[in-house]
Amino acid sequence: MADKANRYGENIAGQFFVDNNCIDCDLCRETAPANFTRQDDGGYSFVYKQPTTPEEEELCKQAMEGCPVEAIGNDGV
Repeated sequence: MADKANRYGENIAGQFFVDNNCIDCDLCRETAPANFTRQDDGGYSFVYKQPTTPEEEELCKQAMEGCPVEAIGNDGV
């Protein structure tokens, strides 16, 4: 499970976040490209835009559920 205490600073404030367990597998960026992007220097993903539609929220949830290392969290904000 993703840990809010270990979330990357680049995550935009809101419901979803990526923590330091990210292995840069690209699944979240492929699943929800409108919400996740890559930090090239560090080699990890982060949330650059919180979902603003039900469709985006569903895709973010799919990315979270599919993350192989559970690096995506939902703090319910």
